[in-house]
Amino acid sequence: MALFLFWEFIKLGAFTFGSGWSIIAQMEQEFVDKRHWVEQSDLLELIAVGKSLPGIMVANIVLLFGYQLAGPLGGILSAVGLCVPAVVVMTVVTAIYDLIKNNYWVFAALKGVQCAVVPIIGSAAISLSKEALKDKIAIGLCLAALCICLFTSISNLVLVIGGAVLGLVWMGVKEHG
Repeated sequence: MALFLFWEFIKLGAFTFGSGWSIIAQMEQEFVDKRHWVEQSDLLELIAVGKSLPGIMVANIVLLFGYQLAGPLGGILSAVGLCVPAVVVMTVVTAIYDLIKNNYWVFAALKGVQCAVVPIIGSAAISLSKEALKDKIAIGLCLAALCICLFTSISNLVLVIGGAVLGLVWMGVKEHG
């Protein structure tokens, strides 16, 4: 299973463009919707944990995902598999950068990729929100966090820690009245 995850994440790393969120969208499509290896709620938990850890968010999530499915080796091989395509591509791009840096066609293609990635990320956000936002308090917390993101310069770390504290308070009140 660990080697299979390695191969799956090589494919995801090679054919997913954009940010870590676009990789998460592809993980949801591949592993939740298509293969049914995990539930959407499980993926959301991994996202929450991975986002709250230091380092590269998507690498954290992929490592946790691989670990959950195939133990320590699965976690390591999943994270390495995700990184291999980027390392190869960046090595090639670095070698030929002077030849392509002012190329109109490269610029145009990258603009098209940017436009295609936005709906992929939006689709993942909508899909994941269906699982995460099942009551009024969760929706309120999400809207408050969105406003903080859009209208302040508060760091994501502070936002995540604040969300964790509010989640603990919310669940504590819910459990203990």
